Amino acid sequence: MSAEKGLLVVVSGPAGSGKGTVLPKVMAAGGFRFSVSATTRAPRPGEADGVNYHYLTREAFEARIAAGDMLEYTTYCGNYYGTPKKEAEAVLATGCNLLLEIEVEGAANVKKAYPDALLIMLLPPSFAVEEARLRGRGTESEEKIKARLAQARHEVEQAPLYDYIVYNRDGEADRAAEDILAIVRAERLRTVRNPDAVQNYFA
Repeated sequence: MSAEKGLLVVVSGPAGSGKGTVLPKVMAAGGFRFSVSATTRAPRPGEADGVNYHYLTREAFEARIAAGDMLEYTTYCGNYYGTPKKEAEAVLATGCNLLLEIEVEGAANVKKAYPDALLIMLLPPSFAVEEARLRGRGTESEEKIKARLAQARHEVEQAPLYDYIVYNRDGEADRAAEDILAIVRAERLRTVRNPDAVQNYFA
């Protein structure tokens, strides 16, 4: 991968990790595009096609899978969710970094298809803090909280598959965003991502 091509950056994190707070700060720094996922679920009030999701029929989504047109995909609550491959590759070709916020299963699939992809896991400082954040929302039942915590345990156990861990400590979302930006800047300077450096230097 040359320095001119953007990086495929995958960020995963359990419920309560603060992705919704940290990632907009990363995007605001510039140089990133956020991938619009495709789904077979119906649009919710206020959602727009091509903005929140690309809304597809089940038949259309499965046709894309069969054609190899999905970068990654998964099913959740009976609906497909995935990342259109052509759109992703078009963004990377411009030199812009592509940011994917997806679950651990999708991240593993991306890494298999694109070994150069950069995988980052965003975590609360501890499981206890995560539980406190979820309970502090006051919007979910005890059953739902326990389900989210069980899912979080599974997700965090996949952390060794990721390239980097970034902690989102209370009140330090700006620092977490800067850590992600620093990782991306460093990755773009790696020798393997600049194979023409010597040739260009003496040109």
